[in-house]
Amino acid sequence: MTRPPMTLEQLNALADSEARDFFTHCCTSLRWAQGMVSSRPFASHEELLAKADDCWQPCDRNDILQAFEGHPKIGDINSLKAKYANTSKIAGHEQSGTVGADEKVLTALAEGNQRYEERFGYLFIVCATGKSAAEMLALLKERLNNSPDNELIIAAAEQQKITRIRLNKLIGEAVLTP
Repeated sequence: MTRPPMTLEQLNALADSEARDFFTHCCTSLRWAQGMVSSRPFASHEELLAKADDCWQPCDRNDILQAFEGHPKIGDINSLKAKYANTSKIAGHEQSGTVGADEKVLTALAEGNQRYEERFGYLFIVCATGKSAAEMLALLKERLNNSPDNELIIAAAEQQKITRIRLNKLIGEAVLTP
């Protein structure tokens, strides 16, 4: 079920368990979500986004990988629908660049995702908003050459962008860029 946007005041007024549920729609790292719950109340949308960044910084490899579990594979929106139904609908709009993409590009994305998972142990994370399937494929091919340590840093930064976009979608106030 997709959450309707809420105001910052409504978010601040939620019970802790409801706020944690809200935040896991943005990022499935429980450490990050709990940090956000503890950071309330937020005085402004800008403070909300700043705290999101602050709460992401201390996340370790396990927290980051937990956040990655809340993503479908690029081009495979239904892959995690049953496991993480709370993020599948919001993620679907993030990958609109794959809609109507050439079959050859989609096949290459699927094959690239498989190679990426084999190399790094997690699915390819990219802030897909505004990117075409061909652009995502080019990024995937480029990032396959990264060292595992460097790639985790890059993927975590992409997660941070995605989280900010999701927060903007779920808070019905001024939308700020990631």
